[in-house]
Amino acid sequence: MTIVLLTALGVGGASVFGALLGFVFKKTTHKFSDIVLSFAAGVMLAAAVIGLILPSLEYGGRFPIIITVLGIFCGALCVNLFDKLVPHLHKLTGTDGEIHPDKTEKLNKVLLFVIAIAIHNLPEGIAAGVGFGTGNNTDALIIAGGIALQNIPEGMVIIGPMLAAGISNKRALLIACATGIIEVIGTFIGYFAVSISNAILPFALAFAGGTMLYVISDEMIPETHSHGAQRGATYALLLGFCLMLVFDRLLG
Repeated sequence: MTIVLLTALGVGGASVFGALLGFVFKKTTHKFSDIVLSFAAGVMLAAAVIGLILPSLEYGGRFPIIITVLGIFCGALCVNLFDKLVPHLHKLTGTDGEIHPDKTEKLNKVLLFVIAIAIHNLPEGIAAGVGFGTGNNTDALIIAGGIALQNIPEGMVIIGPMLAAGISNKRALLIACATGIIEVIGTFIGYFAVSISNAILPFALAFAGGTMLYVISDEMIPETHSHGAQRGATYALLLGFCLMLVFDRLLG
């Protein structure tokens, strides 16, 4: 239980750490952000496949393929539903990266940011917690590490738009902390869900993997390929993916 608690704090704290970096590097270029985010996408992709989807097949019982495929699509559809309910930050910003008040005037800016970030933080936290259900702490830590790494650049890029929207430094930091807390909660939800019943473990693993695959494909890759740095972003993704393969082999 201690390792789960430390993991939850680490995953959630990564968002806060990224936000603190955002205050320091307010003028981060799109190219730098895209490469870092793409590297994180590669790490998350490897973590989703190695730590969640493959174990789902292993624990799937009599019909592993059916359970795993069903879980992946259910996870993706769940995040897709959240996407439709709440607008995303990148859809509310222009090519200059700044918030456009005319598009957000009817929405509470603070609530918008919190909910938009929570769309991904909650299922990502659940994915980190579900990983411990297999009893393989190494794989679980790889998953959590991948998610935490992704949270750092995400935390960095949200600070600038929040400050541009008129949110004070203190409130922006509090919002970043709130998003981290949401991820901590998600981690415990995932952990206790599979702890209550091992019967749901294969589906839960695939579900968590599906949420991560959806975020990578629908959010991270398009975002990193929209500012002219797609070649570097592609190699950064491959680097992140291969790095996690190496870690898995060395630690497995």
